[in-house]
Amino acid sequence: MKWSKVLSLSGVVLTGAVALTACGQKSTESKDQVLKWSLPAEISTMDPSLATDNYSFDMLSNSMEGLYRLGKDSKIEPGIATATKVSKDGLTYTFKLRKDAKWSNGDPVTAQDFVYSWRRTVDPKTGSQYAYLYEGIKNALDINEGKKPVEDLGIKAKGKYELVVTLDKQIPYFKLLMGFPSFFPQNQKAVEKFGKKYGTSAKYVVYNGPFKMEGWTGTNLSWSLKKNKNYWDAKKVKLDKIKFQVNKSTTTSYSLYQSDKLDQSTLGPEQAKQLKDNPDFSIVKNSNLSYLELNQNNKFLANKKIRQAISYAIDRKTIAKTILGSGTLPAKCFVSQGLAKHDGKDFTTDAATKAGVTYDKALAQKLFKEGMQEVGETSFSVNILGDDSDLTKKLTEYLQSKLEQTLPGIKVSVNNIPFKTRLSRSEKGEFDIVLSAWGADFSDPISFLDLMVSGSPYNNGKWTNTEYDKLIQASKTTDAGDPDKRWDDLVKAAKLLNREQGVIPLVQRNTPQMLRSNVKDVVHNSAGVSHNWKEAYIK
Repeated sequence: MKWSKVLSLSGVVLTGAVALTACGQKSTESKDQVLKWSLPAEISTMDPSLATDNYSFDMLSNSMEGLYRLGKDSKIEPGIATATKVSKDGLTYTFKLRKDAKWSNGDPVTAQDFVYSWRRTVDPKTGSQYAYLYEGIKNALDINEGKKPVEDLGIKAKGKYELVVTLDKQIPYFKLLMGFPSFFPQNQKAVEKFGKKYGTSAKYVVYNGPFKMEGWTGTNLSWSLKKNKNYWDAKKVKLDKIKFQVNKSTTTSYSLYQSDKLDQSTLGPEQAKQLKDNPDFSIVKNSNLSYLELNQNNKFLANKKIRQAISYAIDRKTIAKTILGSGTLPAKCFVSQGLAKHDGKDFTTDAATKAGVTYDKALAQKLFKEGMQEVGETSFSVNILGDDSDLTKKLTEYLQSKLEQTLPGIKVSVNNIPFKTRLSRSEKGEFDIVLSAWGADFSDPISFLDLMVSGSPYNNGKWTNTEYDKLIQASKTTDAGDPDKRWDDLVKAAKLLNREQGVIPLVQRNTPQMLRSNVKDVVHNSAGVSHNWKEAYIK
């Protein structure tokens, strides 16, 4: 999910700051290397096997570390691995690990920590929703389906500091995955010591990254990342501390920014219009989409024409320009613009259709009437579930008003709840329509399209289509080695998803923010882990 993974519609804007000065040099950095950051939603967990939301991933990626780190433009940078050897067939990766990496409990970080973590994540008993990313690693799918033991996973430790990973098939984006929190190591001693409490608060986690978390209880709305002096590359970490505060209202966060109680604040559309010429204003680009999932267990929403009618009744241009603003783009399909190109063409250009993403009031009313006749009803009530942030409330209110005005016979109610609660209810299928958001985990269309295959843990509405599943499967198997055929498979799948209205794509969100101009060297990526504050500082 960056906006990545499962996201709050309210947005993600993070940035860091801080630096220490070498002896004898003139300082260009603030003596107070403490960054005060605002988040629009709470985090859900610090367990790498269970995390699904962007906010948790950002905390994990800065307090823990995998084989690689993701630098600017998702460039692979050194992490725990010091050297990598790939076999000629691309199916075996051998990693040499550094010997100076430590956990915050004093234990060395070893190859066995990766073996334990990966096995734990794919083990069906863990219930990881991100286990699907392991597909292609030898036996991962069979293990997750309970067909083979976790010991058969294609990962082995050769001594303490050599790791060998074996694949079933080539994975073009494999190295990018190695910088993603779902593939980070875990300290077995700590996981077993804390048991069910592991990852539920800052004190029930051990860390091996640039920072350590403190002050998070699992439910509170403020915490900090503190510099980890035992980190192997601590000399490059400039910030002493990053203080996080959850502010679901951009009015509140901007007020705190103005009074110097925050160094960064997400902005609402009107604020962005007023502040766009301020030198501290910026728009953070994100490979993410906001979309509606429709519960197929609801007989009305299981009807294709009713789903299409709802989609045609929504004016995405109005949402983008009037409600969300600040660079928001109407969605062309269920993949974000700018994520991937082939032969010089953006994926969304090849996959764009009028079906599924167009505003057409007359067609919406026609399809709705026909759909209601097919289900044998003249009216029905439906609830839209969303987060409780200001922007989400405005969007769900717009959807409620627009659908009731356009589709005679539909009664729409809205339920805005905390982000963490929305995630839980979405996963359990406790909704009619839910306003969701997803950010790409890596720069490939499959990062979006894989969500909607039958049985996907993120296919919360339980939409299913045999042809769609076959296209996605072909892109991963028979056509995986042919870039042209694989691209064609994914384009066809995206068009089919639009026509069948498996989901209703709404908009691609970019996030307006205020960030003090003295905050330097924060790495932001639109796909993958969003923020890398390792070398950020306050000038």
